[in-house]
Amino acid sequence: MRLPLTGYRVLSAEQYGAGPYGTMFLAQMGAEVIKIEPPNKPGQPGGDTARAVGPHFLRENESLYFQSFNLNKKSLTLDLQSERGREILRTLAAGSHAMVNNLRGDLPARLGLDYAALADINPAIVCAHLSAYGRDNIRAKWPGYDYLMQAEAGFLSLTGEPDGPPVRFGLSIVDFMTGTQMAVGLLAAMLDAQRSGLGRDVDVDLMSVAAHQMSYPAVWYLNEGDVTPRAPRSAHPSVTPSQMFRSADGWMFVMAQLPKFWSILIDAIGRSDLKDDPRFRTPADRLANRDTLTQVLDAVFGTHPTQHWIDLLAGKVPVAPVHDLASAMDNPYLQQTGMMQTVQHPDRKELRVLASPIRIDGERLPARAGPLLGADNDEVLASIGLSGGEIEALKRDGIV
Repeated sequence: MRLPLTGYRVLSAEQYGAGPYGTMFLAQMGAEVIKIEPPNKPGQPGGDTARAVGPHFLRENESLYFQSFNLNKKSLTLDLQSERGREILRTLAAGSHAMVNNLRGDLPARLGLDYAALADINPAIVCAHLSAYGRDNIRAKWPGYDYLMQAEAGFLSLTGEPDGPPVRFGLSIVDFMTGTQMAVGLLAAMLDAQRSGLGRDVDVDLMSVAAHQMSYPAVWYLNEGDVTPRAPRSAHPSVTPSQMFRSADGWMFVMAQLPKFWSILIDAIGRSDLKDDPRFRTPADRLANRDTLTQVLDAVFGTHPTQHWIDLLAGKVPVAPVHDLASAMDNPYLQQTGMMQTVQHPDRKELRVLASPIRIDGERLPARAGPLLGADNDEVLASIGLSGGEIEALKRDGIV
């Protein structure tokens, strides 16, 4: 496969989820992504903290969690707190297209990871910074994580049943959105650097992305003072029926977002009489009587199991079963569309991973297992002219 980022070198001082998730897209599209990790110290394991996240491990300090975000990368251990480590970083940066980090907002400048520090050796380098709150405001030194952003930006207020407590999204979705947007900003700046010969800083932060993802409820509030409430059954705030319904053996999600789907739905389930019911005649009527409509449709859907309704409605009305994790991952459709891949890892001959959602020329992107800590030290350091003896000395000194 001719991968679009082949020939690009990206350095990344990254850890945990958000930054690694974003750079994994670059690595799978062909970029040489060199993951810079702290070296092991006496009594102190090094590496990305994600390597130690349980409960499932391939070996000590090598977790399945880490594999989720680090496919196709190389690992270089480098002590960026040391002067020699930062010298090596600068040498690497001189021949790289990008420098990425997802450190606390005040650290990139201190460690020499921003454009101001690297432009003199590589004017075209793009420096992408992913932090919790940004680098240029009163929260720059604050640590921060995804769940905090969901809480402060309002996600929890929109999630859950109306009479229950606020509920966070089941995954660290702000991390993943921020990593993806970092990759978009980085690629745009790299395109410009190709034309102009000049790089720049690109900043993305968790809090800004979380606020931006509030999208239309935010715009409604900002312009009309309209506060979107939580709705029962995970329903859409202004369209119905667009929510979960009970079947005979579980739950299903039906989304009759458009008037045509309402007509198709009630004809298919044998309730054409609802077209002329004054409670449900228009979208506004259906919204005003949502609770009553839910009871009516529950009574219908409760007569058969979920699969019956999926078979009846699929391709006609937007509909899906509500899966648990096991059913979701065992979904034959994901197998048929190539969303599962197998990679080789030293500790597991066949390690199953999720494929990239991006396809190039109709093909899923290739995948390699995430690297062992420091697996590429010799190769990467040799690429900047260090001899075998010099590399061994760096290892003895704890620099790599």
